Order: sequence, then C-alpha cells, then structure tokens
Amino acid sequence: MPPSFLDGTVDALKSLAEYAAGAVRPTLRLGVTGLARSGKTVFTTALVHHLTGVTPMPVFRASSEGRIRRARLAPQPDDTVPRFAYEDHLAALTGPGRQWPQSTNRIAELRVEIDYERRPGWRSGPATLALDIVDYPGEWLLDLGLLDLSYAEWSRATLEESRRPERAPLAAAWHAHLATLAPDKPAVEAEMVAASDLFKQYLSALRAGPEAVATTPPGRFLMPGDLAGSPALTFAPLDVRPGAPHAPASLASQMERRFEAYKNHVARPFFREHFSRLDRQIVLVDVLAALDAGARAVGELEGALDQVLGAFRAGRNTLVSSLFAPRIDKVLFAATKADHLHRSDHARLDAILRLLVERAIRRSEGAGARVDTLALASVRATREASVREGGERLPAIVGVPCAGERVGNEVFDGEGEAAIFPGELPDDPKAIFSGAVVPGSLRFPRFRPPLRVPDAAGRMPPLPHIRLDRALEFLIGDRLA
Repeated sequence: MPPSFLDGTVDALKSLAEYAAGAVRPTLRLGVTGLARSGKTVFTTALVHHLTGVTPMPVFRASSEGRIRRARLAPQPDDTVPRFAYEDHLAALTGPGRQWPQSTNRIAELRVEIDYERRPGWRSGPATLALDIVDYPGEWLLDLGLLDLSYAEWSRATLEESRRPERAPLAAAWHAHLATLAPDKPAVEAEMVAASDLFKQYLSALRAGPEAVATTPPGRFLMPGDLAGSPALTFAPLDVRPGAPHAPASLASQMERRFEAYKNHVARPFFREHFSRLDRQIVLVDVLAALDAGARAVGELEGALDQVLGAFRAGRNTLVSSLFAPRIDKVLFAATKADHLHRSDHARLDAILRLLVERAIRRSEGAGARVDTLALASVRATREASVREGGERLPAIVGVPCAGERVGNEVFDGEGEAAIFPGELPDDPKAIFSGAVVPGSLRFPRFRPPLRVPDAAGRMPPLPHIRLDRALEFLIGDRLA
C-alpha cells in the first residue's frame, strides 16, 4: 500500500536534504513483528543482549571473526516513539523469578551502535553501524490492507468471515445486535458503542480460541492505547451494499466516517512514520500453537502470513530508492519456540513454515528481495534428553514447566524439572493440511526461562539460544562486512 503522493514527496525531500548535508550515517532499520504470542519481545531482548555483550556467536560471521569491537545502547532517533524497555525485559528473564516479559502491545524502538572492523580489502578499517530496532505488533501490519478498501467492502468481507460455521458461534451476540440495526436510520451513539463493543468481543474470542493465530483487522481494537474510547476506534461492520449512498446523519454514514478516520489517523501514520522506513524485517511465527490447534488453525495462519508479507514493500534497493522509496530488501520468517521440540524435528518445523509462506516468498523474490525461513529459540529454555515410553526410547526435552501447565493428568508447580516427549512432526509438511497432526496430540507446555549458573570465575553465561546467530547473519551480517 503506497503512501499518498504528498507523504512520499515530503519524506523524499527530507531524506535528500539529510543526505546532501552529510547527516546520514550508516544506519539499518530492522522491523521485528509477529502475530500474538510469537515471542517478539523475547527476540528483541535476546538480540540486544548478545550484541551488547559481544557474545561469540559461531554463525554470525562478524562475531565469530572477532570483528565486533563494541556494541552499545544509544539514544534512539525518534523522540515520539516509546523506547523498548530492554533493561526491564532482561531483568524479567534473568532475575530470581525468571519470568517471560510482557507481550508487545505497542510500537517501541531501540538503537544499538555497533563498532566493528571491516573485512580486509579496499574498505578495511574501523566503522560503526547504527542498528535501529523497531518492535511492533503484527496485528498492525494487517491494518495496511484496509487502506485499499471502502467501508462497505471491509464490512462485507468481515461479515462473510464471521458467518463461517466455525466462527458464527463466537459472533452470535454481535450478529444478534446487528440484526436490530437499520443502517439508513439516524445514528444513535449508544447503538454504535454497543455494536463496536460486541464486535471487539468477537475479535477477542477469535484470539482466545483455536484460531488464536488468525487476525481480523482493525488491529488497534484490541490494543487501543491512548485511543481507547475515541470515535476512530468505535465502529463496526454493517450489512451495507458497496456504492450505495447514505444520508449524512445515518448510522451507515457515521460508521463509514469513523472507519475512514481509523485509516487516516491510525493506519496511514503507522505506514508513513514507521513501516515505510524499514530496511529489513523479521516475522516471528508461533507455528507450534497452530499445529497443536489443528488443520483449520494452520490454514488461518497461512492466510495471515500471506497478508503480512503482502503488506511489505519488498524489493532490491538502489541509491535512488533508498532516498525516495526505501524497500525492505530482506525478510526472515522464523518459527519460534524451537526449544519445545527435539532437534531431530527442527528441520521439519522449518519445512512447515516454508510451505506456509511459499506463495509470499515467490512474490517477494520476484521483486528482488531475499526471503528465508528458519526455526529458532531466541532464549532456549530446555535441553535435550530421551525418555522411555511404552518400551520405546523417545527423544525428549527437559525444562521447568511454568506453574499451572498441564501434560496429560500432570499439573506442574513451576519449580521442578520435567522430561517431556513433545510428539513428532510429519515428514511431509503438506500433511499438516490433511489432519496428520491430531489437535491436542502434541505436548507444548510453556517452560520457565533457563536458570543460569556462574562459572568458576563468577562470570554469568549469556542466555542460551537456538539459531539466533543465523538470524543475525541473515538480517545484518552483510552490513558488517
């Protein structure tokens, strides 16, 4: 979705002025996003933890070659964007309570300045890269799809989705209220508020149910922030025909007015001020939750991911495009929580994710962007072992399940370790759509963050991970060459 011509012109002139004045320093803006409970906050915290700790990371070449001299937190460039609370999130992960940090519910930013040595060659010598990490909810991405829709078009599509057999029970109260509304009659504020509240309850039920991976915009309805209660967040779909005129004071015209206000004051500013300025992007995906919920949830996830990548302005950058219309030239899709599986299943998890984003990958690579997938754990909470079950020795994972987590009839207290056989993923990734994974057959309890033990010299080891170094190499390695 392109911004308006005026927005693009203003941004281009600003970039050109900064470039001419020599104000532009080597900077890379990395977007971190994902749908609900995909591990965005943990990923960003772990990334900064390893960079600023200059932790040796074998696959991250600038690190393994010893060329990173120092990485430090620096003041972020955008004064109106909340700072990512890195210190608080790290304290939650590593403190005595060892808790996972709170989920991302707003945009946040952090700058890490990396001092490094270039590789030997004609440009060898010291250099600095400013890495601006922009962490934002994936639900906001799907709002960009609204920019091309009229209120009537959005209403029709949303209502059709809500009337599907599996969703209709969740939308019953909203549908009942909708049946009492007459779009062409004068708008009544109480009716609009009631319709909006019931619609939001439907969206909340979608997230809480088996289709938690599915996302129906508007994304800010469940993350309102300081817009809570505003008219721009108080509307709902109506049964209206596209192109049909409505009286200025009618219910339909007022709902349409608020829908347009949402696009103009919420969705477009996000695109213009943040999203359109990204250079690289990682999309974190909780594939395991979808697999455990069944084929329908996996299908919902596939559609949501296709929408996510469709929102990106992906392609190869040139000097001109960097100044006037920056493109996202690298996108990484990462299946999170790989530590919930034995390593023998990691390749299968990656293959399933690649299948889910196959169409989106072809589209982006056709535009010149590089897209990749991998299975990772930003913070590894388990170790591997084997267990005997029914006379058979099975690959297992060992960790401390969070208090209240359940596997079968066993409920965990959050203190003791448990060895769990999580189940196995199918060899053929396409089998996930044919019911090869029975809902509830996999065992994926939440584990507490790992307990770190200092070494003989009293030094605390870095947080363990799985393939975080590979993610860093793909996303920023070429900029540290």
